[in-house]
Amino acid sequence: MIPIDCQIATFACIYFTSLWLKRFFTCTACDVAREAVEVSPRVKNFKASDKVVAYLSISNGGGFAEFAVANESLTVARPPEVSAPEGAGLPVAGLIALQALTQAAGLRLNGRGPLKNILITAASGGVGRYAVQLAKLGNTHSLGADEVLDYKAPEGSALKSPSGKKYDFVVHCTRAFPWSVFEPNLSECGKVIDITPGISTVTTFALKKLTFSKKQLTPLLLTPKGENLEFLVKLVKEGKLKTVIDLKHPLSKAEDAWAKSISGHAAKSISGHATGKIIVEP
Repeated sequence: MIPIDCQIATFACIYFTSLWLKRFFTCTACDVAREAVEVSPRVKNFKASDKVVAYLSISNGGGFAEFAVANESLTVARPPEVSAPEGAGLPVAGLIALQALTQAAGLRLNGRGPLKNILITAASGGVGRYAVQLAKLGNTHSLGADEVLDYKAPEGSALKSPSGKKYDFVVHCTRAFPWSVFEPNLSECGKVIDITPGISTVTTFALKKLTFSKKQLTPLLLTPKGENLEFLVKLVKEGKLKTVIDLKHPLSKAEDAWAKSISGHAAKSISGHATGKIIVEP
């Protein structure tokens, strides 16, 4: 469960009064790791009883239902070495972390690129945990892996690196810090990649573009790809990536899992977030 699920639920509750529309938009959770029970004749790569990991469309969701419909292009095989809870944590959080680092930050995860200094905020959360691990596969010095910030301390709240280094990239996984806190800590061409962009992010992004600023704030919108999900599952299988699980809840107690997830989102703070993934099991 991740902030985007919470944002969809908030959108539905604020803007829709129809009970049917509310139920449609709040049937959230886009990450599943299950067994295929029925396969369309047009599907070529899977059959009934296959163990799979899938990303469900944001508009439909369905991860909290007993049965969910997944698109073949966003479904990958789950090998025996990857448990269902490990696989279920991957699709959204893992894909966001991967896209932020490889596409927005341009990191190469083979460790052959130039050394980069990266800050990952809310590094103990769902996206943050994956981002820290993936960053270490590249040639990086990352806050959350090589250094740790205490947000309750003055230097930590100002996001100053203990080593005094400026950040080439920031993977921003929470909404607790404004641009004014990031800017003095960035290198000359530093970039903040905001995975939960709001109006202020878009405004700052436009302003920096219009003024030709070398320091940039970039909103990230997930573009899910099956090959990227397959890559993440492969990393888990090989022991190079781990799904850190905070809590597990049975499907009958899905509301408890949702309450835990949405409480951190509502608080808009680092301290309220789950430390890892919240998994709902059948």
